[in-house]
Amino acid sequence: MLKLFRYLKKAYVPVICIVILLVIQATCDLSLPTYTSKIVNVGIQQGGIEDAVPDVMREETFLGLEKVMKQKDVDRMKDAYKLYSKKQVHDSKYKDYKKGRLYVRKKITKDEREKLDTAMSKGMINLSAQMAQQIAANPKAAASLSNSQKKMMKQMEHMNLKDMPDSIISQAAVSFVKSEYKAIGIDMDQVQIHYLLTTGAKMVGLAFLIMAAAVLVTLLSARLAARLSRVLRDHIFQKVMDFTNSEFDKFSTASLITRSTNDIQQIQQFMTMMFRIVVYAPLLGIGGIFKVLTTNAKMTWTIAVGVIAIMLVIFVLFKVAMPKFKVLQKLIDRLNLVTREILTGLSVIRAFSTEKHEEERFDKANMDLMKTNLFVNRAMTFMMPIMMLIMNGLTVLIVYVGAHNIDLGKMQVGDLMAFIQYAMQIIMAFLFISMVSIMMPRAQVAAERVNEILDMEIMIKDPKEPKPFLPEKKGEVEFKNVYFCYPDADEAVLHNISFVAPAGKTTAFIGSTGSGKSTLINLIPRFFDVTRGSILVDGQDIREVRQSDLCDKIGYVPQKGVLFSG
Repeated sequence: MLKLFRYLKKAYVPVICIVILLVIQATCDLSLPTYTSKIVNVGIQQGGIEDAVPDVMREETFLGLEKVMKQKDVDRMKDAYKLYSKKQVHDSKYKDYKKGRLYVRKKITKDEREKLDTAMSKGMINLSAQMAQQIAANPKAAASLSNSQKKMMKQMEHMNLKDMPDSIISQAAVSFVKSEYKAIGIDMDQVQIHYLLTTGAKMVGLAFLIMAAAVLVTLLSARLAARLSRVLRDHIFQKVMDFTNSEFDKFSTASLITRSTNDIQQIQQFMTMMFRIVVYAPLLGIGGIFKVLTTNAKMTWTIAVGVIAIMLVIFVLFKVAMPKFKVLQKLIDRLNLVTREILTGLSVIRAFSTEKHEEERFDKANMDLMKTNLFVNRAMTFMMPIMMLIMNGLTVLIVYVGAHNIDLGKMQVGDLMAFIQYAMQIIMAFLFISMVSIMMPRAQVAAERVNEILDMEIMIKDPKEPKPFLPEKKGEVEFKNVYFCYPDADEAVLHNISFVAPAGKTTAFIGSTGSGKSTLINLIPRFFDVTRGSILVDGQDIREVRQSDLCDKIGYVPQKGVLFSG
C-alpha cells in the first residue's frame, strides 16, 4: 500500500494542509469538554467565579489574609495586587464602594495564579474560621452579617484542611470570594451571566471551527484520493499499452479490467478515509488520555476496561471477516471473466444450445460473490451495535464511579461530565482506527493487485541506442536461424527458420493447425521476441530499432477482427 504514495509526491501541499486542519480539529474537539466542565463547575456551581484569586478585595480582607498565610505566600499575594486609593476606587469600575480602599489584582501568569489559588483558598478558610470565632464571642457583630455569610462561616469553623479534598477547599474559598464581592457591591448575577455567555460563545466558536476544518479535510481528502485514482488508472493504462503477449498471458482481460476499476475504487475509498483518520484518531486518542489524566487519574481504569473490550471485538472480527476480504477481489475477477466469456461467445452458445450451462456458470460465480459479500457485511453489522453497547456501558460505569467520588468530595460534577466526554473521544479514536483496520485488508489486496501491473517488468523494450532502417532494403523481411519457445514452455515451437521475403512479392506460409504459422507472423511486430536467431526488417535487426518505428513499417490484419466505437 505504501508503494502507491510515490504517485502523490507532487501533492505534498494538500497533505500538509490536511494534517494542519486535523490538528486544529482535534485540538478544538479536546477543548470542548473543558469548557463544558467550566460551565457546570464555575458558571453554575460557583456563580462565575473561577478560583480563590479575586479580581478585587477590601483592604481589611487583604490584611486579614496576611495574618493567616505563610510569608512566602503573602509576598506572592502582594506582588499580584495593587492598592487603590479612595480616589482611584472612585475613578474605577468599583466606584459604588464608598467604605475605603481596595486591592485590585494585576495581570499575572496562569502558573502564578494557580500557586496563588492554592495558598489563598487555605488562607480564606482559616480567616473565615477566625472570623467565625470572633463573631461567636461578639453577638452585635453577628447581627450585621447576612444569612449566607453566617452559614458560610459556621461551615468553615469546623473544617479541617488536612482532611479536605482540593475541590471542597476551592468551593469553600469561592463562597468567601462571593461574600467579598457582595460586600464591595458587585452584582453577582451579572458576573455569572457574563461568564456563561463568554464561555458559551467560545464553545460555539470552537464548534464552527471544528465544522469548517472537517468540511475542508473531507473536501481535500476526497480530491486527493480522486487524484491518486486518476494517476493510478493512467499509469495502469500506459503500462498495459506497453504489454506484449508474454505479459498478457499472465493477466486475463477480465482481471485487468477489475484491477483498473474496482481495485482502484477500493484504494480511493480507503485513501479518502485514511487521510481523515490516520492523523485524527491518534491525536484524539492520545490527547483524550492526557486530558483524562489531568481531570481524574484515579478513574482511568474505567477507560482501560472499555478499550480492552473494543480490542477484543476487533480481534474477533479480524479472525472471522479478514480472510473473506482477500477472497472478494478474486471472486469479482471470476464474475467479470465469466460475464466477458458469455457476452463475447454469445453466438457460439446459441449455436450449441448451451444457454442453460452458461446460466449455471454465471449463477455460481454470482452466488459465490453474493454469499461472501453477505458474510462480510453481516459480520460488520454486528460491529456498530457492539461498539455502542460498550460505549453506553462505559458511560454507566463512569457515572457510577464518578458519583461515588463526587459524594466523597474528590470530584466535581463538571469534571465528571468532561471525563465522560473524554472517554467517548478515546473510544471513538479506537473505533476510527478499527474502521481503518477493517478497510485496510481489502484495500491492501487491491493495492497489491495494482502494484503487480505497475511493477511488471516488460520483457520487450526499445534499445537504448536505436538504429535506423536501411533504405536500400526497404520492404524486405528476413529470418536468420530463428528459434522460438513460449515462456514457461518445455520445448521450442519454431526450429532454425531461415528465409527472405523480398519487397514487392507475396510470401505465404502453409501448414496444419498448430504448426506455428501465427507464431511466426507474431514475431515480426515483436509481439514476442525470438529465443535464438534474428529477424531483419529493411536490413535491420528488429530488436535494435524502436517498436513504434517498426510498427509504422507493418500492415497487420489479425485472424479475429476487432471493431472500435466510432
